[in-house]
Amino acid sequence: MKKSLILLAAAAVAAMLSGCASTVPQGVIYTDVKVPVSATANETGLKVGKSYCKSYVGMVTIGDASIEAAKKNGGITKVVSVDWKAKSVLGLIGEYECIVKGQ
Repeated sequence: MKKSLILLAAAAVAAMLSGCASTVPQGVIYTDVKVPVSATANETGLKVGKSYCKSYVGMVTIGDASIEAAKKNGGITKVVSVDWKAKSVLGLIGEYECIVKGQ
């Protein structure tokens, strides 16, 4: 019994230390981050366009969170910056947003 617990603990530690690398910080239990993608200038009076998609149980993802969709939604022709926002609870429900600013 004791040997089984030690093996189980060792496997759990190994799994936690060998996680996958990601360009976006992700929490196992909860994630709510906003990450910059690109910026070309610091301008004022910009239009903002957003696009969205949702993920359910990590199995089904629907929506269009592309830069092109965000540009269309904001009436933007010249992109100045792009940000990306992710929110997830236990990996069961995820909401993803692309935020484009421009003219």
